[in-house]
Amino acid sequence: MKFVTFEKEDGSISAGWLIDEEHVLDMFEASSGLLPNNLLDFLDHSKEYMKKVASLTQVTCGQSGVYQLSEIHLKAPIPMPRSFRDFYAFEQHVKTARENRGLEMISEWYEIPVFYFSNHLAIKGPGEDIVLPNGCERLDYELEIACIIGKEGRNIFEDEADDYIFGYCILNDWSARDLQRKEMKVGLGPAKGKDFSTSIGPWIVTKDELASLKRGKGFDLSMKARVNGKLLSEGNMKDIYYSFGEMIARASQGVTLYPGEIIGSGTVGTGCILELGTEIHRWLEPGDQVELEIDHLGVLKNTIINGKEVK
Repeated sequence: MKFVTFEKEDGSISAGWLIDEEHVLDMFEASSGLLPNNLLDFLDHSKEYMKKVASLTQVTCGQSGVYQLSEIHLKAPIPMPRSFRDFYAFEQHVKTARENRGLEMISEWYEIPVFYFSNHLAIKGPGEDIVLPNGCERLDYELEIACIIGKEGRNIFEDEADDYIFGYCILNDWSARDLQRKEMKVGLGPAKGKDFSTSIGPWIVTKDELASLKRGKGFDLSMKARVNGKLLSEGNMKDIYYSFGEMIARASQGVTLYPGEIIGSGTVGTGCILELGTEIHRWLEPGDQVELEIDHLGVLKNTIINGKEVK
């Protein structure tokens, strides 16, 4: 299933799922209030609510709570997640990005999956504008996949981690490279280089839809990025070095994970301008449209705008 959050023509926000390529179901309206109108509350009791979802899977067009996609505006599936951890799980990206900065690979990367916390209150959805941060001259995209935690857990074992995943979505970890590089010289970060915006969407695909695509530590999912229609990045999620199970085990060591938290994979190989080099493409500028596409997860588009006029 593909779960979404959307805005109706009257300005109200609700949540539900796609019933086909042209229609979405408002789960609160269709269930007469038995299901919540947002995905955070849904995830808090997803095991119980998924039983109710089963009774609504035969809903057809024309019934109460069914809207055409053309009538609504998709938002970030979880506009305000409970947290956002972003890992560094693709070896090719790490090695190439470091080589481009004149740095050797570090042995510690092979010992533990590492992550940082980013701003979970600066989440953007499909079609939303991304404001160029003040003072940034090296704006970059990052092509990633994210998992959504669907069950509370602490000290989770790697081989049990799949039970705690609700689903997956596309993630764009926007990066102000010049701001990031300066602050990380101090030995702490990234902070302002990352916290201005992260895009997710257009929907969350439940994990059962990807089960047959499992390959090694990842899934056989082609990952692409285009800027203004030009293909720049192309990789595959199956090349991931650390599995989401390993990431969840690391994140939950001595810490409780809650439904509605997001865990990002880090950038796939070739998945950003920093890695490709500016001889392949310049840094992003206002007016650029960035389009991320992952097999079975959809397409996530955003346009860069100038931040000088935004307060």
